[in-house]
Amino acid sequence: MVFSSWSQHLNPRKRKIRQQVENDPYYRFQSLEEIAIAADLGIKIDVTQATIDDLLRLPGISIHQARNLVELIQAGVEILSIEDMSAALNIPLSRLKPLAPILAFSYYDPNSLVIPKKIHINTATLADLAIIPNVSEEMKQEIISDRQQKGNYKNLVDLQKRLQLNATIISELMHYITF
Repeated sequence: MVFSSWSQHLNPRKRKIRQQVENDPYYRFQSLEEIAIAADLGIKIDVTQATIDDLLRLPGISIHQARNLVELIQAGVEILSIEDMSAALNIPLSRLKPLAPILAFSYYDPNSLVIPKKIHINTATLADLAIIPNVSEEMKQEIISDRQQKGNYKNLVDLQKRLQLNATIISELMHYITF
């Protein structure tokens, strides 16, 4: 196994942590030492586009906090700095600052044609669903009808199973909807 000259000078424990962080894109950081290793490796978590799982990689972030932050961002709240993240999560800034080396905050234009606007499938009207290309009007009506009869969709898999959608339709929908 070949190590960079920098990693050759690490003690065996740090070398092992570095290998774990390098080889596992979902590695959950346990300490600020691991955050420093991740920063050295160039790992970044873009808070603006982070999933719940991405945020759970951060030490000290609970599932409740991760869910709340993702929901706020999906609702249109802009989190453009560590201070914004601190306020949104009601966590002291001093507790988040050590995570700053691996956090990125980006602005994405909500009217951009490159990144489609996501609509909440459980509150969407037929007019809201109209923005989704390549999905028939009948399918959009079926989404609303099924939701009204059987309740909210839990996730993409639930939607797929309830409506018996093929992979092509799910591939189109997943870029435009959220739950």
